[in-house]
Order: sequence, then structure tokens, then C-alpha cells
Amino acid sequence: MNFKLLKYIFFVLAIVFTSNVKAQETDPMKLLMDMAPTDIKEPVTATFKGTRLVNQHTIEVGGKRTLDFRIAHRFGPFNSGAYNFWGLDGGASIRMSLEYSYDGRLQFGLGRSSTEKTYDSYLKYRLLRQNKNNSMPVSVTLFTSLYYTNLKGSSALLQGVDKFNNFSSRLSFAHQIMIARKFGERLSVQITPTMVHYNQVDKISDQNDTYAVGALGRYKFTRRTAFTFEYMARVNKFSRSETYYDSMGIGLDIETGGHVFQVHLTNSLGITENQFVTKTTDNWAKGGMRLGFNISRAFTL
Repeated sequence: MNFKLLKYIFFVLAIVFTSNVKAQETDPMKLLMDMAPTDIKEPVTATFKGTRLVNQHTIEVGGKRTLDFRIAHRFGPFNSGAYNFWGLDGGASIRMSLEYSYDGRLQFGLGRSSTEKTYDSYLKYRLLRQNKNNSMPVSVTLFTSLYYTNLKGSSALLQGVDKFNNFSSRLSFAHQIMIARKFGERLSVQITPTMVHYNQVDKISDQNDTYAVGALGRYKFTRRTAFTFEYMARVNKFSRSETYYDSMGIGLDIETGGHVFQVHLTNSLGITENQFVTKTTDNWAKGGMRLGFNISRAFTL
């Protein structure tokens, strides 16, 4: 037999034998784990279950080609007494909106609130997403919105002279940077630096610009229910002559198929940022909380 051919056969047999021994001594699942790439950047999902918690926006954006129809409602304050059935009879506000995302990163929304007869629009962009391997430890979403009040002042009703002289006088804006992290499968937290700007204010003691920092938390205690909490701490006061309070809310998220039902207590009548950040008039310590709810229904287009 040819010596070179014999050497080649022994070489192949040695490789096969060595491979068989290694396969018997090593856990196949461990081999797969060792061979898997360690830099897979799988994003964390469902940090929050909706685009809002109580009043505040979350880092979440609708899925690809998703249209979200939302109804938000706030009853009157508990401290309005038994005659007003603890707020259920009146002093309420409602907002209806449509929100759409084509690519799952950029979302556009339109809404109308009964408070101050306000129309609003916003853009929301998911800049960064938390990854499971912590190469990106947080999610970051940018938010900007515009508000137009269609409310007529008392002087316009009585004297025909409106305090809003120009179209731009009716405009206000809000800008936010949302930073969130999901800890495990149950706990999610978010902080939201916020700025609200009014083109025109009612009094010389009012501020055109208000700065605040929002804090949000969600704790999931069953598969379809979660406890929620939010607080908006103002850095500077909107008014030096009127008394306003920080907006706060606690609630319960309930998932039911394509719906997300959120029931909560909040001290804010207004539902949009220009209202609840700057003009919350009720105080939790004095029974000024309101029963409210958000209903969301998503459609894929």
C-alpha cells in the first residue's frame, strides 16, 4: 500500500475518533450556547403596555402600520361632595385621539380635549431601545407637541373683544425626553424631563416657560394586570399669583385582547401636557383626586 495514502487514512481516523470522544464528553446544549454569538442585540419589549400611563406619555410607540384610537375621561373631584356624587355628576373632561405609526419608530397623533376646547397634535420618535444583553441599558424616546385652544375668553363673550389677538396667541407647546428601563419581567421605570411653553399667558405673574421632571413606574403582578404610578414635579412655578399643584396619578392597567383598559385616580382635570403640567388645581391632601380611565383600541392598517 502506498505510504502516503496510509498516512492520510490514519489522519482522517484520528480526527473522527477525537470528534466522537469530544461529542460524548460535552453537553450538546452547552456547545450550542458557546457557538452562539454574544453580541445579539435583541430589544426589550413591552416596557410599558401603552403609549400613556395615566396622563403622561411613555417611551412606547405603536407597532408598524398601527392606528390607535384612544378615549380618556376624568370625572370631577371627590371633594365636591355627596351632592355632586363625589365628582361623578360633573366637572369632567374628555379627550379623543387617533395615533398612527407606519414603521414602529415614528408616531403621529391628533386629539381634541374638552378642557379649554383644545386641539393637539404631536410627534413621537423612538431614538434608542434597551437591549437584553445590556449593550443599550435604557430606551429613549423624543416627544414634541402643539396645542391650540379654541376657548373664547369672558371678554369676548361679553364685549366682543377676545384676549387672543392673533392665531399664534392661542398656541402652546411641550417638549420631552423620555428615558426608561425595564427591570426583569415585572418592573419598569421612566424619567421625563419636560418643558411647556405658552405663547401668551393671562397674567403678568404667569410664566411663558415651565420646566418639570416626570417620574413613571409600572409593576406587573399578574399576566394581564399591572399597578401604575406617575408624578410630574415642576422645577419652576407656572404662576406666582395662583396656586397650582404637581400632577400625580395611580392606576391599574388591564389587558383584554386588543384593548388596554386603564383605570386610575389623578388630581388633574386636564389630560394634555400643557394642562396637567402647569394648571393642576386640585390637591391630593384635600381630597382633590378624580376617578378616570383610558381606553385604547389598536388596528393594523
